[in-house]
Amino acid sequence: MITIHHIKMLQETLQTQVSQRAFDAITTANIQQDRLRGQIGHDEYHFDNNAFQKSIRYMNEQRAIVLSTLMMNHAAPAWSAFGRLTHTAQDFYAHSNYITLWLDQFNGAPPPAPEVDALQKSLINSPSLRSGKVYFPLEILYFIRPLQKLSLKLLPYDSHAWMNLDTEEQGPKFFYAYAAAIKRTQHELKILKGLLSADMYQLFVDL
Repeated sequence: MITIHHIKMLQETLQTQVSQRAFDAITTANIQQDRLRGQIGHDEYHFDNNAFQKSIRYMNEQRAIVLSTLMMNHAAPAWSAFGRLTHTAQDFYAHSNYITLWLDQFNGAPPPAPEVDALQKSLINSPSLRSGKVYFPLEILYFIRPLQKLSLKLLPYDSHAWMNLDTEEQGPKFFYAYAAAIKRTQHELKILKGLLSADMYQLFVDL
């Protein structure tokens, strides 16, 4: 998703749960994943190019950093790691066909977006699960607004340009991706709380 949506999702899920300085650090690390150097050669940051196992491994690595740094009484690197983890978790719903697979179960009459199941195991493990492929250099054209229509004519349907749900412009499915990403962010915080001692969790939330 684009930066503004990552920020909004963090505001909705975390801003009242952690201190302002913790929130700022988490948010900064989250949105830095979308810098140019995070876009090229880092499919695991965004669940791109069907890199599901790599992305899951990356999330686990960031979670391990949160735990290890808090054990050493260092909160700042834990905040940054959690920011990186949440970015990847959020992008899963915008860069894969998970939402399409979920909606297809309802024969054209799905429940409203807030009711989306963000963790349906049968879909997460489905052989039909795919994520958008990034076709460089053509894909760059998609990010230049006046050239977006041209890029879509040139790029295949399995490209990131065609599959992404990064903005409202992609239609109703965006709102399901957004709602699912919020639920996943809440879920990741819940996982963290379950893994940490009370003192470590207090250090993390910094309240």
